[in-house]
Amino acid sequence: MKNLYKVLAVSTIVWLSVSSCKKSDLNLTPTNDQIASSVYSTPAGYKQELVKLYASYALTHSSGATAESDIGGLNPGFTDFLRLFWMSQELTSDEAICSWNDTGIPDLNQMTWTSETTFLRGLYSRSIYQITVCNEFLRESTPEKLSSRGISGADATAIQKYRAEARFLRAFQYWVLLDGFGNPPFITENDVIGKVPPKQIKRTDLFNYVESELKAIESDLADAQTNEYGRADKGADWALLARLYLNAEIYTGTAKYTEAITYSSKVINGGYSLASTYKNLFLTDNNVTSKNELILTINYDGIHTQNDGGTTYLINAAINGDMNPASFGVPTGGWAGNRTKNPLPLIFGDYSGNTDKRAMFFGTKLANDEMGVFSDGLRVTKFRNVNSAGVPAPSIEGKFSSLDFPLFRLAEQYLIYSEAVTRGGSGGNAAQALTYVNNLRERAYGNTSGNVASLSIPFFLDERARELYWEGFRRTDLIRYGKYTNASYVWPFKGGAKAGTGVSDTRNLFPIPSADLIANTNLVQNAGY
Repeated sequence: MKNLYKVLAVSTIVWLSVSSCKKSDLNLTPTNDQIASSVYSTPAGYKQELVKLYASYALTHSSGATAESDIGGLNPGFTDFLRLFWMSQELTSDEAICSWNDTGIPDLNQMTWTSETTFLRGLYSRSIYQITVCNEFLRESTPEKLSSRGISGADATAIQKYRAEARFLRAFQYWVLLDGFGNPPFITENDVIGKVPPKQIKRTDLFNYVESELKAIESDLADAQTNEYGRADKGADWALLARLYLNAEIYTGTAKYTEAITYSSKVINGGYSLASTYKNLFLTDNNVTSKNELILTINYDGIHTQNDGGTTYLINAAINGDMNPASFGVPTGGWAGNRTKNPLPLIFGDYSGNTDKRAMFFGTKLANDEMGVFSDGLRVTKFRNVNSAGVPAPSIEGKFSSLDFPLFRLAEQYLIYSEAVTRGGSGGNAAQALTYVNNLRERAYGNTSGNVASLSIPFFLDERARELYWEGFRRTDLIRYGKYTNASYVWPFKGGAKAGTGVSDTRNLFPIPSADLIANTNLVQNAGY
């Protein structure tokens, strides 16, 4: 898959900019000759379109008015999925703050966003866009369509697996909307585009849909670790189900910790193993050094998949000229944007002592006194555009990253299993849960000095931060623990106050963007906005 990106990157950028359209354009014939009747005419065409579904995670729209109108009114540099998702999970939490003053960023830093906040509209629009392109693939790959195009036998069987992957990618984006926005518009391949505005789905119903889709496609997906690198298989399916079930009580009001144990166990027993060195998970040869821990990645290439989002954003925005940018594989210097809010390094205790090798920070100033000053807080050095030998990845302009980002990795499944057991789920046992936690801590410390003797529910909120910080989990975790909005736990600038303050519980969900409410009268705004 990593090589396929190189071949298809240019055509994919063009495809991304022409394959979605405005309401007024729905009945026009595309001027580009790559229409469905030609693209889907051969088995190779179906494979190419499948690659484009994956590539849409790593690429953005081309520049121009069409791109900006499609993805939340943002310029293309801001429309990468990972960048938008990361901002929604990390800048809105106690783990990260951005020193930039771009419109919308202070809103995220301070939890003062509105239905007009551009980056939330961008994430919402990006997820719906990616659902839309998955729907289109599914419409064009039905048995009837294949038969009409003379595709049968082994080719038709392979395309059936492609369909399962498209349904997984769609389910993942519906999980993003379920987690962030709760009650989004809902459309599948069975709905006719442009005839009737999509209806809104309730959060519990969307949970049930995502759950049913992931279960329905399981048998059609490749066995765990047998698909091409960067493509979904049964392991990714189980991992998303486990994540879904861990948060089921938030999504539906009904806990499903037993189910979380069932599916995290499937992943754990699926042939995966922990990478030997934690830091290698976030270096450019992680597809080699850490392959057995990585369940599904977004793949990036500094030559062929250039955009200012993804891991390029994670690396560049976290460094500046004081940090020896060349050691991060960014010889041109960093962007001086994202740093820690002070609770994150404090979770590690003596973070400067480097006993826990997961504590990867730069700087000496812990306090967050000035939101707009990059040096006012520790910087995170977790992500680098170099390999495990320290060699920088090839890059255009000295900034674009070749680091693949893990959407799912085995360590998360260890923590899901262990937390679900501790919360009372059945089907696992406390001794095994403790073993999994200490496996992670032994890797982090290099020995058993960091091992714990027992587990408690509060322990996991901190341990997940130590293991998974800046990987896009924190907002969801704080909500599950009831610490996201209320005044019992605050961090710098929470609620717009320098010392932090509580906010309304309505902020456990993001608002439906006002632009979509105006465009689609079927939608009702989330409470409190």
